[in-house]
Amino acid sequence: MSEDLELELVVGAPAAGGSCVARADDGRVVFVRHALPGERVRAIVTSSTSKFLRADAVEVLEASPHRVVPPCPYAGPGLCGGCDWQHVAVPHQRELKAALVAEQLQRLAGLDLPVVVEEVPGAPDGLGWRTRVQFAVAPSGQVGLRKHRSHELQPVDRCLIASPEVEAVGVEALRWPGVSGVEVAATGAQRVLALTSRGRPQPPPVEAGLAVDGRPTRAPHGLRHEVLGRSFEVGTGGFWQVHPGAAQALAQAVLDGLDPQPGERALDLYAGVGLFAALLGERVGATGSVLAVESNPHATADAARNTADLPQVKVRTAAVDPAVLTRAGAVDLVVLDPPRAGAGLEVTRVLAGMRPRRLVYVACDPASFARDLKVLLDVGWELEGLRGLDLFPMTEHVELVAVLTPPLF
Repeated sequence: MSEDLELELVVGAPAAGGSCVARADDGRVVFVRHALPGERVRAIVTSSTSKFLRADAVEVLEASPHRVVPPCPYAGPGLCGGCDWQHVAVPHQRELKAALVAEQLQRLAGLDLPVVVEEVPGAPDGLGWRTRVQFAVAPSGQVGLRKHRSHELQPVDRCLIASPEVEAVGVEALRWPGVSGVEVAATGAQRVLALTSRGRPQPPPVEAGLAVDGRPTRAPHGLRHEVLGRSFEVGTGGFWQVHPGAAQALAQAVLDGLDPQPGERALDLYAGVGLFAALLGERVGATGSVLAVESNPHATADAARNTADLPQVKVRTAAVDPAVLTRAGAVDLVVLDPPRAGAGLEVTRVLAGMRPRRLVYVACDPASFARDLKVLLDVGWELEGLRGLDLFPMTEHVELVAVLTPPLF
């Protein structure tokens, strides 16, 4: 079955990656973008393997009641790949995300659990929330965003999910010779740019902090954020949650889940710039301790600054692996916030054996979370609570916060 072939399909459940599942006449699974469960569509095959096809719905023959007109002119077949679900009403987006999480938990962890994905304040219509955007730049210097599963550029004059502060920088209207990528981060009156060079960059004059290939060249050299009454500094190009309400929502969920007490020992794994470590340090107090482990040296430099007033917090630049966990010794609390690949079998097994009083797992990928969760469930751990947070409206991505407790025996 070749690419560009047209199929008429009845669309089924949502799938990871922003598509929905259908079946071709030859029995192969078809992952259909720009469709909704229950719809009948005309789709064009965009790629194929011996086991499955990928396709774009180019005409809706029978529409879902949850379908809306995409607000962005660049959202659609063959266009920008940044948003999966601009054609879906925002409340139903959260229902689809909940269904995806529930399916992964059942299939990979053997757990039947009702899931709710909560709205996070800051983006009621699903637009204008992204406080950091990575633009690609063509050799001509024109800015755009990548098409789905492609290096091809879609020129844009505006990104509707970018925050007003990001859009106020005006990156899309400028030319960027000698640059292959522009990351814009902005909050309030603060704005910084992180450029990736292609030859000799000649950035246009923009009132913003600037770093080129990771080297700061113009102040300010980062952004300041406030979470639960505490200030955090993140260097230009460093990681911070992109939804304006994300950091506070996650921090509060982690603290609620761990319930830290004065004098307790905490371990913050994949600690980033120290968001959880600093807030845990405040709560365990001078008689407690927090060890923050992060492999990125730029992030640990930020984390050290962000916890400098808390001598009970120690920051270590290291990969999270069994050896690091063994050296950490006995702990009461663990917060685990791994990248999309998850913590993995070996790390999860060691954590299970450490038996902290509580472990909070912050997950950005339901499948890797479900695989790690099964390791814990198989040795008697209990899932006490699971929250889904909609930190990425218009996309299929969802953030999970799980609270786990060890077996009593």
